Amino acid sequence: MTEAGQTPLPLVVLISGSGSNLQAIIDACANGQVNAEIKAVISNKADAFGLKRAQRANIPTHVLDHSLFGNRQSFDRALKKLIDGYQPGLLVLAGFMRILTAEFVNHYLGRMLNIHPSLLPNFQGLNTHQRAIESGVKQHGVSVHFVTPELDGGPVVNRAIIDVDSSDTTESLGKRVLAEEHKIYPEAVSWFANGRLQLNGNQAMLDGEPVPALEKYANET
Repeated sequence: MTEAGQTPLPLVVLISGSGSNLQAIIDACANGQVNAEIKAVISNKADAFGLKRAQRANIPTHVLDHSLFGNRQSFDRALKKLIDGYQPGLLVLAGFMRILTAEFVNHYLGRMLNIHPSLLPNFQGLNTHQRAIESGVKQHGVSVHFVTPELDGGPVVNRAIIDVDSSDTTESLGKRVLAEEHKIYPEAVSWFANGRLQLNGNQAMLDGEPVPALEKYANET
C-alpha cells in the first residue's frame, strides 16, 4: 500500500503493443496499491492498443514513430526530450520493443525499470517461452530489472517463478507468465515510489539490503 501523505511519484510509461502491463499499473495506481501518477504513455507504434487503455484512463498519449528517424540516436534524443517534458521520477518500459542507446539509458540510470519474460540472466532477448521449452528447464518466469546499457542485463529487483509442465506450449506458458507479470510489476513500481528500491552501482537495493541475484537454472530435463 502507499505511504500516507506522500506525493504520488510521476511516471512515464513506454509501450509498443497491447499494454497489459500498463493496464496493471493504471489499475494499481487507481486503487492505491501504487502511490504514483502516470503523466504520459508514449508508443513508437500508432496502432498500439495500450494507447487506447491510456486514453480511457484520461492519460496523455504520444506516438513517436521510430521509422521516421534516420538512426537510433536521433530517435532516442527526440524520445528523451518528449519524456523530460513530463519530469518523471520513474520511467517504466512496458513492452517497449526498442533497443535503447547507452546515452539514453545513462540519462535515466537508476530511475528506469523494465519487465522481461524470463528468469534473468536466462533467456535474454526474444522468444523466451519457446526457448525455455526447447531447453528443457524445469522453471521459468518473469523478472523486473533496472535498465542498464547491457540489453536485459540490469540488476533484477523482483521476479516470479513458475514450474514448466511437460505439456506446456509457448502459448500456455506465456499466459501463466503474463499473469505473474501483472502482479510483480506494480509491486516493483510501488517499492520505487515509496523510496524502498534504489540502484546502488550495479546492485539493486530493497529496504537498504541487496536484492539477491538469481542463479542460472541448468538447461537440463
